[in-house]
This record gives sequence, C-alpha cells and structure tokens, in this order.
Amino acid sequence: MPLSLTVLGTASPHPRPGRPCSGYLLRGGGAEVWMDAGTGTFAELQRHTDPARLTAIWVSHLHADHSADLLAAAYAFAFGGMAPAAPIPLYAPQACAARLAGFFGQPDVRFLSGVFDFRPLYDGHAVRHWNLRLTARAVLHDTEAYGLRAECQGSVLGYSGDSGPCEALAELAGGADVFLCEADLDRHREGERQVHLTPEDAGACAKGARELLITHVGPTLTREAALERAAAIFPGRTSAALEGVTKTM
Repeated sequence: MPLSLTVLGTASPHPRPGRPCSGYLLRGGGAEVWMDAGTGTFAELQRHTDPARLTAIWVSHLHADHSADLLAAAYAFAFGGMAPAAPIPLYAPQACAARLAGFFGQPDVRFLSGVFDFRPLYDGHAVRHWNLRLTARAVLHDTEAYGLRAECQGSVLGYSGDSGPCEALAELAGGADVFLCEADLDRHREGERQVHLTPEDAGACAKGARELLITHVGPTLTREAALERAAAIFPGRTSAALEGVTKTM
C-alpha cells in the first residue's frame, strides 16, 4: 500500500461548518493511523475507514483543536458498539491518559486501558507498524508538542504539528515528498513568543521538501492568501489541504 494522506480537518482554533479541526488519516504499508484528533474529525474518519480497525493513533499535542475527538473515540470504543479487537496504540504527550480519564471523572488512567494503549511520545521517538515508520521530533510550541516524519517504502511525509520556527521543522521536511505544515498566523507580534508559523515561515521551513501542503490556517488569514504567500517563498509545488481530499505519495 503506497503512503497516502486523507485530510479530515484543517480548521484553527475551532471547527467551522464543513471544516473540522486538525486531523488526518495516514495510510501506508498496511497500516492506518489517525494523525491528530481535532474537534469533528472522528465523524470524518468514519467516512474513510472503520475506526475500530485503526493500527494506531498519533497526536502531536494536547490542545483541543488537535486532540478533543479522542473523547468521542473513547465513547465509541467503550460504549458505542465500536470496540476494537485490542487496545489501539495511542502515541501522544505524557499527560494524554490523565487528561482523558479526567473527562470521565476517573482518577485512574487504567479506566481506558481496554480501548487505548497509551504510549508517551518523546523527541526522537520511533516506531514501526508493518512497513510504516513514524518518528517524532519535539517542536516549538506553548505546550509539549511534536512534529512527525512518516516513511513507507521510500515515500516520506513530514508534518509540522503546531510549531513556531525551529530547526526540527527543516529536519522533518528534508527530503520529504510532502511537508504538511501549519500556517496559522498573519504575522508575528513584536515581543510575543513565536509558537505558530506565518505562511512565509512555512515556505521557508519546507525548502527541503518536494511539495508543501498548507494546513491549520488561522482566522486572521484565508486559505487563498496563505497559499499565495507560502508559494512566494517555497520553490516547489504548493497547495492547500482540503477536507476529504487524499494525497498519495
């Protein structure tokens, strides 16, 4: 199976009609991975696969627009007749298990051990599912956050997650067939910590990749404006991630 990415949602920081928050279905080498679980993406995931058959779930950070639908999945798996055959590996920052258990008022994270196999991420974390290799890199955000490099039979996808400008992004993009990158900000404010990217930042970070795929465009920008500005910096093909579209590498 070639490496492919299906866009489930791209909105920031809240879902909009027809546009859930960040989430993607990554397929390759026999594996199916739900990559980020932003608000509204669990419903979209069901358009493309049976969630109970997921190989793994991978979450870049615990802000709601990237993780809130883990709660929807927990209800589906535990109470909604969609139980997986075995607990699904869930790669996420360390606090993920306690965060989910807290939604149910449960102090013990083992409450959800029947549906999720919690596996904390760290910088350099690498795992292989079938012929799909996933490697996490810590990125610059206002909470523990990771970008991802997915490799399958010679094809490579890089993903920024949410991040300000940092060296890890260039490493994730280097040699990638596609670099999926956020372009949340219109501009950086003077004196403010840089925890997101402008379209120009995205174009610069992606320069080692063959193609730049813009996502997570914030409310102060339009997709069209973000795409035009990123394309002015990035020398390769530049496009915008659109809900329901699958890109094969």
